[in-house]
Amino acid sequence: MLALKLQQNRTRHQHQGPTPKALTRILHDDTNLAVWQRQLPLHISDFAKLLLSLNEPLAESLCLELPEEDAEPDLTGLACGFRDLAGYEGFIADLKWLVSAFACLLGAKQIGLRLRVLDKAMCPRFHVDHVPVRLITTYAGVGSQWLKEGAMDRQQLGQANAEPYAKIEQLDSGDVALLKGEKWHGNEGFGLIHRSPQPAAGERRLILTLDWLG
Repeated sequence: MLALKLQQNRTRHQHQGPTPKALTRILHDDTNLAVWQRQLPLHISDFAKLLLSLNEPLAESLCLELPEEDAEPDLTGLACGFRDLAGYEGFIADLKWLVSAFACLLGAKQIGLRLRVLDKAMCPRFHVDHVPVRLITTYAGVGSQWLKEGAMDRQQLGQANAEPYAKIEQLDSGDVALLKGEKWHGNEGFGLIHRSPQPAAGERRLILTLDWLG
């Protein structure tokens, strides 16, 4: 039994599923990626595509305090330059739900939110995050890329010419992913290896990230 436990501690697994329950797998010691493979509601995907079609910049950050259980996140003013677009209220409601679910799952009282439109790879090299856990979802455009455990020598992370040994995995637009980082207790040396994709010429992404700050 001890030998089996030690073997499990030397590797990490990734889990994907069609319901939000899939995200709870991130709490397992041997898991460093949990993905809810969701199909975005049409009014939200249409809003995201319409926002990108305007070719306007968007880079907003919030530090959210949720001191009380079941407290609704205050997203007042977020992406307010697009509030006249059809679907805006539904989009903000979806963001609130994700923030609340993230806080509930982790017991988080403080969350960092970033909402951005990107026309290039923000982190083009494979790397790990030095955070406990991060939520990433792409509302429109190509999804983030990641590697299964053992697909790349971790000592080569960040090097310009480093390439994985195995297939590069990719999230779909709409997927909600929880990526365990290096600062999750017991996950040192096993942060999920991932990178931003390079959008095709003329294409952009609308991406949300949530960080557990405390």
